[in-house]
This record gives sequence, structure tokens and C-alpha cells, in this order.
Amino acid sequence: MLLWSGDAWSADNSQHLFDPYSFTHILHGFVFCGLLAWLLPRVPWTWRLALAISVEAVWEVFENSATVINRYRESTLALGYTGDTIVNSFGDIVACALGFLLARRLGFRRTLLIFLLTEIALLIWIRDSLILEILMLIYPIDAIKAWQMSH
Repeated sequence: MLLWSGDAWSADNSQHLFDPYSFTHILHGFVFCGLLAWLLPRVPWTWRLALAISVEAVWEVFENSATVINRYRESTLALGYTGDTIVNSFGDIVACALGFLLARRLGFRRTLLIFLLTEIALLIWIRDSLILEILMLIYPIDAIKAWQMSH
């Protein structure tokens, strides 16, 4: 097991603790921090963090179901995706928690700026991002898939 696997197109992706998609899980933390602060403003931040970690853990289980794995293979650039290892899922949950804590510290404006810069950096680096992942899972667009595959 490696701590980091930086090639999003290799068989090592989603098999080690962290990979380029770990950054999308940091963004999950950003989103959860903002949404939970808005939805549950009177709940202590530590409980909102626990809720965010719980939601992320549930997502990791769902993400590694046969249904979602097959959807990734059909509609995204993850043609050979077989699911995350337990170690990678743990890393994704840690990344989400770190994103939550970072967003809490930075506040809305700086978090939004980092969110947008991270999305742009991921688009340039791996031709994928959190927003693009969501779009392609819900409504695949052939032109985007072709662009992603032309790395």
C-alpha cells in the first residue's frame, strides 16, 4: 500500500490511501460544512462534523456498490474502475473531514475560492472534478467523456 498514487489513469487509482480524487473528497467536506451550518445552525460544529463523516462513510459504501461501480464504468472516464479499497475509502473519509475543518476555519468566501480553484486544477490535471463527476453520473455527455479520454 502506498500513501499516495498520483496517476488518475493507472490501476493504482482508488487502491491506496490518497489519490487525485482525494481532492474531490476534501470538496465534499467543504460542501457538508456549509450545508450543515445552514441546515443545523444551532447544532454544535463537532456534531455537524460527526454527521458529515457519517454521510461520507455512507457514500463510500454506496460508491462501492455494484450499481455505482457499473455506472462509473458506463458514464465516466473510469472504464476499468473496480471500486475503492478499504484503505482508499478510509483516506476519502479523512479527506472529507479535513475539508470540513478547513472550510470551518476559512469561512465561506475563502472556501468558495479554494473550491473553484481546486475544480479548475483538477480539470487541468486529471480532466475530472467533483462537479464533472456528478454531472457525468447523472447525465453523461459524450463530448465530455471524449475530452476526458483524450488525456
